[in-house]
Amino acid sequence: MIKFTDVCVKFDGRPVLKDFTMEVPTGETLVILGGSGGGKTTMLRLILGLLHPDSGSILVDGQEIVGLPERDMVPIRARMAMVFQGSALFDSLSVRENVGYRLYEEGALSDSAIERLVVLSLCFVGLEDTLEKMPAELSGGMKKRVAIARALACSPKLVLYDEPTAGLDPINAHLISELIRRLQKEQHLTQVVVTHDLDTAYRVADRLIMVHRGEKLFDGTVDMLKTADDPRIRTFLSPQEVLAAPGCFPAKDGGIRVVTPTMDEESPA
Repeated sequence: MIKFTDVCVKFDGRPVLKDFTMEVPTGETLVILGGSGGGKTTMLRLILGLLHPDSGSILVDGQEIVGLPERDMVPIRARMAMVFQGSALFDSLSVRENVGYRLYEEGALSDSAIERLVVLSLCFVGLEDTLEKMPAELSGGMKKRVAIARALACSPKLVLYDEPTAGLDPINAHLISELIRRLQKEQHLTQVVVTHDLDTAYRVADRLIMVHRGEKLFDGTVDMLKTADDPRIRTFLSPQEVLAAPGCFPAKDGGIRVVTPTMDEESPA
């Protein structure tokens, strides 16, 4: 469904993605792992057509979107939905209005049809009793679930998630992960999940890609990732082991560096 070929992106001359290639088959949940600033969120913006690469090709459902006029991106984006890191709910709108917002804006369905989709979507995430609540009345986990309901209400074929469990306690993080799994199994959706949370990644991924400084370090299954021997991957997966020795710090290349403190061994006069 999605194919990147030799995609390069630079911001102010600084490489963000370097000759990046990946594929996301229809119906797969791909997790993109990596540290902050590694280019993960940039990939989501590229898929949405909100950012154009400096070079390379991006296909969505077999259609090249690089250089595509904005008007031609509209029907492609109509098949996508985005779940933002901060949920991005409208504070002045009720849960019902938030979930149905895109449908009301598109104006293609009757109010009764939209209401049915809103209720069904909220039922899926277990929040059908929150229709009249305002975002300020919801917990962080509930807001994320409402954001997923809003995405689901639009009947997308592709859902993109930017750090869906960031800032959540373990119980709510588990709930969000289970919802992502259910969406794939029951709705057969294609999903791309950007995260640095390993628990979430391990729970939801059919396949993982690990990105470091704009380059792809790894592409494979959870089991393959856990046994990878690249020191940069080991540092990301097990920092408590790799950086346990005094004076060990992450290096810019993703490895480690050891700093030896210099002490004046002579006693003061």
